[in-house]
Amino acid sequence: MKTKPNDQKPMDTHLSLDQQFCFALYSANLALNKVYRKLLAKLNLTYPQYLVMLVLWERDEVMVSEIGERLFLDSATLTPLLKRLEAAGLLGRFRSAADERQVIIRLTERGRALRETARTIPDDVLCATACSSDKLDEIKRQLQTLRAQLAQW
Repeated sequence: MKTKPNDQKPMDTHLSLDQQFCFALYSANLALNKVYRKLLAKLNLTYPQYLVMLVLWERDEVMVSEIGERLFLDSATLTPLLKRLEAAGLLGRFRSAADERQVIIRLTERGRALRETARTIPDDVLCATACSSDKLDEIKRQLQTLRAQLAQW
């Protein structure tokens, strides 16, 4: 066991900040969010709003519950995001004709057009990481596996 400078008590390196997996993940996420904040400024979107738009650019007219499942968000977190995107004119919220309890989210023309502006963001992020596409794909697969394992705990 190491000792702290100017103190002879042993230091528990097991509880050292730099030894914590969670801190490495957390601080990497902070750095990544800084990159996204800069890139998303041109879209006038926050990162969580960008994630919602990604879901809708994949498939338009999605139920709120489906968006929540894809993004691992509950409705209390998702609803304010959707309201802000609706106020920005990027999407509309509609009640399902089959079941009025269900809310369908649909892109507006402006929301669909924003996709073209966002097209360069994945490549810009790849560039910011200074990793190869293959390396980033491997990290992503590892994180997806980790997420699944933690969800089962």
